[in-house]
Amino acid sequence: MIDASQIREHAEVISADGVHVGTVDGVEGDRIKLTKKDNPVGYEDHHHFIALSLVDSVDENRVRLSAKSDAAFLSEQEDDGAAIH
Repeated sequence: MIDASQIREHAEVISADGVHVGTVDGVEGDRIKLTKKDNPVGYEDHHHFIALSLVDSVDENRVRLSAKSDAAFLSEQEDDGAAIH
């Protein structure tokens, strides 16, 4: 598993196929909190989360997920852990 302390605020989160998934707002427990600005229409007023277990690698300004874009978007969670999609 990835060391969560390596994940930096404002790092870009991309899928395994290189699609922009979001931007890191922070890490809370075992999830990455994404900034609101990347949320789809209708979801702009709150944060979404991605499980740390989906992280494949981290470099200075980028978090790469092990999931392709379609699976990554489907795995986004609400604050309470409920699925978004």
